Amino acid sequence: MTTSENRWQELADEVRLHRERYYYGDPTISDADFDALLAQLRTLEDEHPELVTGPSPLTEVAPTPPTSSPFRNVDHRERMLSLDNVFDGAQLESWLERTPADTYLTELKIDGASINLLYVNGELELALTRGDGTTGEDITHNAKTLDDIPQKLKGTEEFPVPELVEVRGEVFITVEDFATMNAQRQAEGLKMFANPRNAAAGAMRQKNAEDTAKRPLRLICHGIGAREGFTPQSQHEAYQAIAAWGLPVSPYTKQVHSAKEVVEQVTYWGEHRHDAAHEMDGVVIKVDSLSEQLELGATSRAPRWAIAYKYPPEEAVTTLRNIRIGIGRTGRATPYAVMEPKYVAGSTVTMATLHNPTEAHRKGVMLGDRIMIRKAGEVIPEVLGPVEDERTGKERPFIYSSICPECGTVLAPSKEGDADWRCPNTRSCPGQLHTRLTYLSGRGAFDIDALGERAAYDLINSGVLSDESGLFNLKKQDLERTTAYSTKAGSLNKAGETLLEKLESAKQVDLWRVIVALSIRHAGPTAAKALAAHYHSIAAIQGASVEEMSTIEGVGEIIAQSIADWFTVDWHRNIVNSWSTAGVRMEEEVPEKSEEDLAQAKLLDGLTIVVTGTLENFDRDGAKEAIEARGGKAAGSVSKKTSFLVAGEKAGSKLTKAEDLGVPVLNEQQFVELLEKGSL
Repeated sequence: MTTSENRWQELADEVRLHRERYYYGDPTISDADFDALLAQLRTLEDEHPELVTGPSPLTEVAPTPPTSSPFRNVDHRERMLSLDNVFDGAQLESWLERTPADTYLTELKIDGASINLLYVNGELELALTRGDGTTGEDITHNAKTLDDIPQKLKGTEEFPVPELVEVRGEVFITVEDFATMNAQRQAEGLKMFANPRNAAAGAMRQKNAEDTAKRPLRLICHGIGAREGFTPQSQHEAYQAIAAWGLPVSPYTKQVHSAKEVVEQVTYWGEHRHDAAHEMDGVVIKVDSLSEQLELGATSRAPRWAIAYKYPPEEAVTTLRNIRIGIGRTGRATPYAVMEPKYVAGSTVTMATLHNPTEAHRKGVMLGDRIMIRKAGEVIPEVLGPVEDERTGKERPFIYSSICPECGTVLAPSKEGDADWRCPNTRSCPGQLHTRLTYLSGRGAFDIDALGERAAYDLINSGVLSDESGLFNLKKQDLERTTAYSTKAGSLNKAGETLLEKLESAKQVDLWRVIVALSIRHAGPTAAKALAAHYHSIAAIQGASVEEMSTIEGVGEIIAQSIADWFTVDWHRNIVNSWSTAGVRMEEEVPEKSEEDLAQAKLLDGLTIVVTGTLENFDRDGAKEAIEARGGKAAGSVSKKTSFLVAGEKAGSKLTKAEDLGVPVLNEQQFVELLEKGSL
């Protein structure tokens, strides 16, 4: 085999490997790097077609579903094709010249997981992944957990339900929901998702549908496949029918009537890509007429009547100043890059995670490097790697220390094969204690706003606190030993007075907040509320068995085991005892509910309410509690099943979505009336 033939085979194998990881695993390169590999392969095949000694990845839609998959493979009624891409104005204009039409549709290219829904006589029969375009994986059980996917279509006079139709779409997680979900996972000590696309794709391939239901998945439909009893004339008409049947379509799709208007839409969204509620990496342009689509046909992998204009990823080059190690409240040691400030993806970033030692070394960055960065999923700053061509020889390798930078304890994986390293000095490591103090003072726990990060470190470094057990025993003379809470003369300052007041009032918070404040790994607010509602006291939780706790909705076996393990540690139990002795409420009464209370608890029964923006008399948690106390469901995202959207100041994409779906929108005064009466 010649050198050129070897190069073709290497590129083909590499493209297939990364494509398989994209669809069925965790991608190890960026979309831009993958597009570059495809471009290299395409150029090589164009210049030397004789090198193609077998099937080319350029003719394949996607990898065949793995045989080891827990899902059965099922053929699509009609092939589910992919899209070809263009990356600049000249390529787009060339495509438009080759593909003239009176009417085009421009749609945002959603960065999610493709799905094919088969409805027979209006009933959802199958939900399949794209797979290799011919065969997909049967994920029907998981798809039925999505509010956006109706199990039965509703017809209208204009658009009756067809005998059979395949509806194609994209499952995704909104930017806002992704940030909320990752914050929750971080609070519960779980691994954060790298981007919304991976989180959505992974959710749809869960073995247990209950795990799928836990993620805030949404759907937008963008195509049709096989159909019987439905003969639309255009793509636009098909979308009107899909919406009439009860499925969501994109509010950002637009009909345009010239190549110039197409370019204008591509330019507009290039400047407003952060305005969309979901991740998007480009604009899809489609010929609107279905008869013209049929005439233009398709290649082996993509239609000739559609193209995706992909924007360059929002990347920037900056200088790596240092790599530091952060110690979290559960002891995990996370290396992170400290960089010269750089504006990227809508904000200025100075730090980016390197996840763990393995990832830090894999990136191959050196101190002083010029590095390429981007916000993965437009949310988390990410180091892509060094710009090696700009190296001067003055760069220095980074040596990952096995010593905790906070307390000097030897770091090690918690179990064999674990990529994460942890500091085992859980009780008194300043890094862990500092983050635990900051965490328990947050709004989701004791809500002590006078105890911030700097003050937490001050309490530790001054020797006032050796762990959190002494927090509620703090006295005026203790705080006078700190710099954060004392004047230059050594007397208590205003911040110190406020802290003592806040500590006193925090003793009476709800029981679930106390559970959160204990920093039990995996036990976030959801589990804490479920435990408090079931047991009504810390003592009862401590005495409960793993088997018993794991049956409670919102807890499960992993959390139950973590709670049981936590209470086996002496100094953990000492925290509970010390707080209790200091007056922190460790139990709550089980009130006998009057008929009036029972009636109030059902005021909002069956209603799903979303709150967005800033309200004058409710914070986000308070509004959620008010809804749930009256039997309603406080949801995080808007769908067609949303009963009301409560919109405060600076309401954003959720308000737009509600208006598009016709969901009733309430102001704060109407929300209060709803809470009081159960109706408007």
